[in-house]
Amino acid sequence: MATRTGVLLTAGKHLPEEGRGRAGTPRDARASLGATRGWAGPRPPAGASPSPAPGGRRFTLVDPRPAAQPSAPLGVPGPDRWGLALGVSAYLLWGFLPLYFPLLEPSAPIEVVAHRIVWSLLFCAVALLVTRGGRTVAAAFRDPRTLATLATAAVLVATNWLVFVHGVLSGHTVDAALGYYINPLVTVALAVLVLGERMRRAQWVALGVGALAVGVITVGLGRLPWVALALAGTFGLYGLIKNRVGRTVPAVTSLAVETAVLTPVALVYLLWLGSAGLGTFAQHGTPHALALAGTGVITAVPLLLFGAAARRLPLSVIGLLQYAAPTVQFLVGVLVFREEMPALRWWGFGLVWLALVILTTDGLRTGRLERIARRTTPAT
Repeated sequence: MATRTGVLLTAGKHLPEEGRGRAGTPRDARASLGATRGWAGPRPPAGASPSPAPGGRRFTLVDPRPAAQPSAPLGVPGPDRWGLALGVSAYLLWGFLPLYFPLLEPSAPIEVVAHRIVWSLLFCAVALLVTRGGRTVAAAFRDPRTLATLATAAVLVATNWLVFVHGVLSGHTVDAALGYYINPLVTVALAVLVLGERMRRAQWVALGVGALAVGVITVGLGRLPWVALALAGTFGLYGLIKNRVGRTVPAVTSLAVETAVLTPVALVYLLWLGSAGLGTFAQHGTPHALALAGTGVITAVPLLLFGAAARRLPLSVIGLLQYAAPTVQFLVGVLVFREEMPALRWWGFGLVWLALVILTTDGLRTGRLERIARRTTPAT
């Protein structure tokens, strides 16, 4: 039985754990795809067919090569093409997200995030009801370790949402894009600092160029790009925390549990706003109220699309697609919101893009060499 596994170098938004490895570093792709599970006797010879051994349990021999996708008739999208379409759609929705939040004014960022939490939970509840996935949520709540991990992740993602909404509404969309550009660099740094992983030379070079880029942008702006640093830091930590639950919790289930943990606090805050006459939900007409309710849709739909894409696309494609969202956000900030781009800021972004080229090229090269090594290494 051929199986496909993969890791995801996370960047951008609330990404699912399908395909996620240890903090999303390229080294994670080294996990063996040919391990046997549940084998109580001697290891079977390479190419053996699954069968019970005397006194032993049934084993499963896994083909280390990626599962072949069935071919499709000419002109008809096959699984890979559908996966690419789904992935591009998810990242484009994340990229154009800054255009949505100005529709929510005059709601304050914290009120927007509170609504986003509540409406995301409701949307996830409907999705889980349709897909009959409620048992996965119950299982997550029954497991103290999983629940504690997702609760910690919930605090981080709520902070990330708050910083992002504040950045967009305060005229710092370009800084928000910068945060998601440098997120892969932060992820690699966390893998070294927290997980004790060793970095390759190219990764060190990429981190150095990225740090230089932040310094150049700081000098050009006369201030730290704190929105970018906060977004990259919170989402990097979020990915690190979510790595602890791995692929055992589906993406929609994870979002449902995280928002369920946060919803009591969000509801109390919204009720207090309403009682104090400070809430905006029912004060600015039906379109504004519907826009606030729509925050649940704009949160969950890209996540669902990405989850479907991650099951169809190889890691290398996902790794390249992840830069689409901050690129679109950058273009929205510059071309739509007309945010300033002085010369040093352009130089800083150029260095960031150079760092990402180095990091991505190294990751693709390493992944290719590892695949070659797995195919040429004889089974033992």
